[in-house]
Amino acid sequence: MARHSKTRTGKRASAKTARRGHAVAMEHRLGAAELRRIAEKIFKLSEADETEVDISAVTSALTRFANNTIHQNVAEQGLTISVRAVVDGRTARASTNKTDDESLRRVTTAALDLARVQPRNPELLPMLGQQKLTKVDRFVAQTAAATPADRARAVTSVCHMADKNKQTTAGIFSTGLAEIALANSRGLFEYYDDTRAEFSVTILEKDSSGWAKATSSRIGDIDPETLARRASEKAAGSRAPREIPAGRYTTILEPAAVLDLVGFLFYDFASTCVADQRSCFTGRMGKKLFGENISIWDDVYHPLQLGPPFDGEGVPRKKVALVERGIPVNLVYSRASAKKAKANPTGHGFSLPSEDGEAPFNLVFAGGNASTEEMIRSTERGLLITRLWYIREVDPYQKILTGMTRDGTFLVENGRVTGAVRNFRFNQSIIEMLSNVEMLGPAVRASGEESFDMVVPAMKVRDFHFSEVTKF
Repeated sequence: MARHSKTRTGKRASAKTARRGHAVAMEHRLGAAELRRIAEKIFKLSEADETEVDISAVTSALTRFANNTIHQNVAEQGLTISVRAVVDGRTARASTNKTDDESLRRVTTAALDLARVQPRNPELLPMLGQQKLTKVDRFVAQTAAATPADRARAVTSVCHMADKNKQTTAGIFSTGLAEIALANSRGLFEYYDDTRAEFSVTILEKDSSGWAKATSSRIGDIDPETLARRASEKAAGSRAPREIPAGRYTTILEPAAVLDLVGFLFYDFASTCVADQRSCFTGRMGKKLFGENISIWDDVYHPLQLGPPFDGEGVPRKKVALVERGIPVNLVYSRASAKKAKANPTGHGFSLPSEDGEAPFNLVFAGGNASTEEMIRSTERGLLITRLWYIREVDPYQKILTGMTRDGTFLVENGRVTGAVRNFRFNQSIIEMLSNVEMLGPAVRASGEESFDMVVPAMKVRDFHFSEVTKF
């Protein structure tokens, strides 16, 4: 009986803690009603033909650690109010971070004054009225309510592990929430909020390093100890790297490495980019370009993605099949580019005025069933790559990138990892790479240092081109 009573007490305590956490989260959340109130104030002040208000509110907190100790804890709240005025076919924007009546009056007047001196845009489309959106739920109170103590407990455990292994660790653990509202004088009002947790860790030894990172809307999905253990094993396995010659190798790219490469494709899927002949898909739409096992979507509704279900113009985002079985089949469109191409807008436009047009920010690659271990076992001789950095585009049309490996580059021989090797510089066409994919792992939410998060699989690729051995 006492045991049952204790269990009920524990459940009540847990529920109380959850309610307290929810209350803390709500303290930092302005909410749709407050953002609508700000927008309505601006509409009353505006003398423009049309007025648009874009509001972004962000609360973020970060715990930073290095040399096996926490050395920084910071938190900030920011609010940006961007007002776009349209007058006589001209448009411009002005911004403020203040919500008092005088600041709102000034920013509204500034947007109107700037619009009046802009050249007339005969292609400017009228603002949209209210749109029907597909609901997405990505606000997690537990993430928003995370405290410095919560992050410190996780980081302290990681630092203790590094001390025990005689390694040095550094990284960050951040949590936060974001709210976006888009409203205009034609009656449109759209609101989105989400939370985000991120843990990134690097483990260092005398001549080696390892790394791991994860992000999610749910802080409970992130396991700092598991990530640190992975980075620790990478660092230990990378000791005393040997030098092998540069050349073309069968290469197993972990998801972070795949992300850092294919992330360079995202703007190529923009209709504006293709029309301007700046895309690697210009003149290649509908033609076989990649391997049969490569299919790509843009899908903001995917359960592993984040982001609002509307674009910078208020158009609802659509799931778009971009590549089917190696063939680029569709592009994404803003309202203006869709009109030029006699297509339908897909909800990927940037906030106006913009010369960039549109882009897909929620790329999802089809995955496979192969584990990294299976890829290794099937490889006679090749390389296993943890991640890449200092990546730059060499040839936009052939999509040739250059950069370097880091934080765990390993030689695979006769189906097993036989040791670490010195890092390489690579010079590789992404088109060629995606034509040479032999095996795919399950698609996961991957995080890198040089690209936004995407849903991608690990890949085993033949003939990946490493051009030289680096000096470190």
